[in-house]
Amino acid sequence: MTHHPILTVQNLTKTFKSGDHSLTVLNNVSFQIERGLTCAIVGPSGSGKTTLLGLCAGLDKPTSGNVNLNGQQISAYSESQLSRIRNEQIGFVFQSFQLIPTLTALENVMVPIELRGVAYHEVEERALNLLSSVGLGERTHHYPNQLSGGEQQRVGIARAFIHRPAVLFADEPTGNLDGETGAQIEHLLFELNRDQGTTLIIVTHDRELASKCDRVIELKSGHIISDETTLNRQTDHITAELIS
Repeated sequence: MTHHPILTVQNLTKTFKSGDHSLTVLNNVSFQIERGLTCAIVGPSGSGKTTLLGLCAGLDKPTSGNVNLNGQQISAYSESQLSRIRNEQIGFVFQSFQLIPTLTALENVMVPIELRGVAYHEVEERALNLLSSVGLGERTHHYPNQLSGGEQQRVGIARAFIHRPAVLFADEPTGNLDGETGAQIEHLLFELNRDQGTTLIIVTHDRELASKCDRVIELKSGHIISDETTLNRQTDHITAELIS
């Protein structure tokens, strides 16, 4: 089985300036992620994980270096071009859910694809199917303040997959949840990722969650200190060889 990179990061550096001082959060980081894989980015607080995710997702621009996402050099794109890429090819799951409080669960899930001008009935049908797949088929007309934290994150996951993104970025997706609820959310993320063939990139402090991914990239002080294929991915290779 041949895998092609969906994300290529080359010599990525991000420096923030404060007065006469500058702080380099990422320093000359390079890696590639193959299409369809799951990858965890781990490291202590301040290691540059969330900054790296933001640059890869086109939420920020690097001081130097390049980000190529699905064949497009997004680090050179304008904000309007980045907005289009995010709407068409990228999904997000946030630690803080980021739901719109005045919209129902169904309406929150529909927002990203409605911006494309897709027919309402088509968007609604897809959103209802996704809410059902995350176990919220009976909660579609509830508002965020009527949902538990775990339910809100399920809405967030459904919203992230509504436009069938090429890449899904998840920033501490279980960080605000208890252990049992977090485990359920992890299962949903991986299950939908497999079903839809999305590349999943997770920023997390949770080593157990990271170990479930195909690959783990570890950052420290803005540098990659390890980049390992997990047993999950090794098993996939062995299975593929046996099948072939």
